[in-house]
Amino acid sequence: MSGTLESLKAATERIILDPKYHDLLAVIKGARNGAVYGTKVRFPHALVMIMLFRSGTVREKAWLIFRATRTHARNLAKFATIYKATCLLLKHFGPTPGKEGPYDSFLAGLLGGYVVFGQRSRSGRISSVNQQIVIYVFARVVLALARLAVQPGGSLALPLVSEPSRSAVISHHAWPVFASLSWAAVMHLFRWHAAELQPSLRSSMTYIYRDSDRWDGLRNFLWHNK
Repeated sequence: MSGTLESLKAATERIILDPKYHDLLAVIKGARNGAVYGTKVRFPHALVMIMLFRSGTVREKAWLIFRATRTHARNLAKFATIYKATCLLLKHFGPTPGKEGPYDSFLAGLLGGYVVFGQRSRSGRISSVNQQIVIYVFARVVLALARLAVQPGGSLALPLVSEPSRSAVISHHAWPVFASLSWAAVMHLFRWHAAELQPSLRSSMTYIYRDSDRWDGLRNFLWHNK
């Protein structure tokens, strides 16, 4: 039995190490890594947030944790599959067969983003997990583009702000301005348009800024929130 297993293992390793299968197997491993990473990121976050801030029985909370983790893992796996498979197809069947095109990653990301993260549920809702993932990605895209815009000599540099002297000044002062305006905007929105904020952010801000206005004794002043 052990000899059969060793033979099967050796045959499998020959296949996965064969260069002619590399690109196709990279799609499969991309799906695997997306699922694993999504689980590692979402499970501890959902565990803490749901156990601390959601009401319901332990069983109901466990189901919410499982559902959020499953959604995150599944969607990252689906996106990785679509992205890598599309890049592979464009590489072999695009304008320059055998070579990666300059916009292949953009087109593959566009397709994957629409199919995986751009859809609504049957009830017309947008998944809160998908909202969090997309907002996370968007914030980092904006920061990267801002850096590229002031990078002297960069391919995406803007004419005025990328001049070396101005770039240094902007880079030095940009973060304090960005941080203060971000907090000013979110606090104003929370005060006057809270319903438009993302639910998990609204829940966190309600706990910190609104629930702290109410107590009726020492018990819910120090030991408990309500």
